[in-house]
Amino acid sequence: MKRPHLRGPFADFLIAMDEALARQADEAALLNQVESALAPLLADGAWCPIEMKAVRDDGYQSFALYIDPQSRYSVASFVWGPGQATPIHNHTVWGVVGVLEGQEQCEEYAYGEEGQWQETHRHALLRGAVDKVSPTIGDVHIVRNGLVDRASISIHVYGGDIGRIARSIFNADGTSRPFISGYANATPWIEA
Repeated sequence: MKRPHLRGPFADFLIAMDEALARQADEAALLNQVESALAPLLADGAWCPIEMKAVRDDGYQSFALYIDPQSRYSVASFVWGPGQATPIHNHTVWGVVGVLEGQEQCEEYAYGEEGQWQETHRHALLRGAVDKVSPTIGDVHIVRNGLVDRASISIHVYGGDIGRIARSIFNADGTSRPFISGYANATPWIEA
């Protein structure tokens, strides 16, 4: 799909995404292709408008950068102020997340034998690092800003319009509640 009004790294990324999805590769191959396409965006964040990096004092927020017209994928910036974190949540679709600025901490969870969510792994994502999620490889986690003195920003690419997908927030005791995350902006930064 041509986007004549858009130039630069983000336009190149969207072209690479369209090509990757057209190949109809298996999930592992697709996630690797998305990671490769995302790498140039993480190398230099100058392409991302300042308004898509706005910090909110009362919680993290996501900004829709692009939503594929066929909802095959979406791209969003997530902005985390100091101390901000998600609850335990899932995605229900594949995702590739890369850190644009700062650092993120990820705590992965699995449903334990006793009917409770248990942390299985914890890792830090520094600037430029990428993490992958999906129901097949694991997609239940908590994400938090790894810095106490400034914001962290990441670029998220999901296999659907993540702001409109019904997902779940999980309590440690095993109970859950549905949620739809939405976006902080009413319309994507780049419209198809």
